[in-house]
Amino acid sequence: MRVAVTRGLFFLALWLALMPSVKPEDLAVGLVATILATWTSLRLLPESAGQIRFGALLAYLPHFLGHSIMAGLDIARRAFDPRLPLQPGFVTYATRLPPGRARNEFASITSLMPGAVPAGDEADAIVYHCLDSRQPVVEQTAVEERALARVLIAGERLA
Repeated sequence: MRVAVTRGLFFLALWLALMPSVKPEDLAVGLVATILATWTSLRLLPESAGQIRFGALLAYLPHFLGHSIMAGLDIARRAFDPRLPLQPGFVTYATRLPPGRARNEFASITSLMPGAVPAGDEADAIVYHCLDSRQPVVEQTAVEERALARVLIAGERLA
């Protein structure tokens, strides 16, 4: 019940932030939207799917932002310097994360690694397309997985 109330309050606050007025009819629509959004949220992402350690997430944020900036700069450098040797290809990273929320979050975060983007999913691995497959993509990905593991609290569907 606590999870439903927390999510409901979040969705209601979001509705109020997006609405230019607080007319009674707007609030009525907002309450219906809040109830539907909360119900959908609980169905698609039940509490058993795991949680996030917010303190660890705040500590992870500088790491995430730094890697995002470095990835952007690396791609720009590669795009504007045709002399850079590239060897496009695919690299498979064996992850300990089962298919589901944690693996999807992990794949989203690792898509910000310089020159690599998740391109496929296997039972125990994620396939990355790399601009230069000679780069240490597997090692970098392992570092990211360890960092993200400190942020997530395992649920029934997380490892």
